[in-house]
Amino acid sequence: MTKNLALAVFLLALCAAAQAYPGYYLVSVYDNQGEKSLDFRYWTIKYPSRPATIWPELGIGYGVTSRWYTELFASYVGSNSSDLNLDTLNWQNDYLLTQGQYPFDLALHSNLARAHDIQEGYTLDFGPALQTEVGRLQLNGNLFLERTLRSEDNGTTQLQYQWQAKYRWRTALEFGLQGFGELGDWDHWAPRNRQSHRIGPVFAGRLPTGASQAVKYQVSYLTGKIYGRHGNMLSLRLQYVFD
Repeated sequence: MTKNLALAVFLLALCAAAQAYPGYYLVSVYDNQGEKSLDFRYWTIKYPSRPATIWPELGIGYGVTSRWYTELFASYVGSNSSDLNLDTLNWQNDYLLTQGQYPFDLALHSNLARAHDIQEGYTLDFGPALQTEVGRLQLNGNLFLERTLRSEDNGTTQLQYQWQAKYRWRTALEFGLQGFGELGDWDHWAPRNRQSHRIGPVFAGRLPTGASQAVKYQVSYLTGKIYGRHGNMLSLRLQYVFD
């Protein structure tokens, strides 16, 4: 079996095991009414003794109101930059349910993904995103459900989580820890040895490039289990934002 064929078999096995991809950035929702963004995301999964798999993503976002952010983006997958294929087309929506009346902000996050192979159907992620601040420390906790729709096998609803503790040292440099995980079926968690939990450092910031323009960045490197197997994950997000 050639290396490319082995990688293809591995990717198919991964997708068959779970439609969820474990690489998304941490969802943090805030008031950005009228702000437009060009979004580039790039994340990788590296298992020991296997080539890395990369997922670059390109999108356009808009703060429709002070509560509602929406984005359209395309996700690609491959083993290197010259071997990329369109994976999914995505429509993300984040809606703030609270705006300052409580010591925390609560939002509803959703992402509808259409697989490039239409036989694989659609995947819907949705759930609460919580954020609060203690001095300069920003704390995030997100709990998402994922369901595959309109496919030959609808599967089950999977439970995933995200968390972050980030120190806002300066506008241009914030740092802390992130964690991600997949627990299995929402109403019947997988055995501990089949769950996935990852943790690692994160750096983020905002770099002004004009009166109403800036580049926002977020980069993290996580290690732990990815669908029950030890691996490492690099996650990068760059946004060019403007009014």
